Amino acid sequence: MDIENIRNYCLAKPDVEETLPFGPDTLVYKVGGKIFLLMGMDSDPLSFNVKCNPDKALELRETYPSVAPGYHMNKTHWNTVTVDGSVPFKQLKEWIDHSYELVCKKSRQKK
Repeated sequence: MDIENIRNYCLAKPDVEETLPFGPDTLVYKVGGKIFLLMGMDSDPLSFNVKCNPDKALELRETYPSVAPGYHMNKTHWNTVTVDGSVPFKQLKEWIDHSYELVCKKSRQKK
């Protein structure tokens, strides 16, 4: 999985916008004006931040060495995932989906 795979996967979701609010090197994906994924364009190895249910966040960190508390994020609700080949693409997509759904749910509750 590379940056283009992640970018295309995020943009294929309904109502997603791609922004660069933190400068030209950080891609930010939002739904309903809220962030569900951040990704540095120059990180090596590639990594991204996704929102996560707090209990699940801890479980993933304990299970996968490539998952850590969210870098520069609320560590309770965000994970940083390093894309180093240790986690299958299918699993990474599930984590992106989970983040997207959490943000969508919160956006719908505020309407």
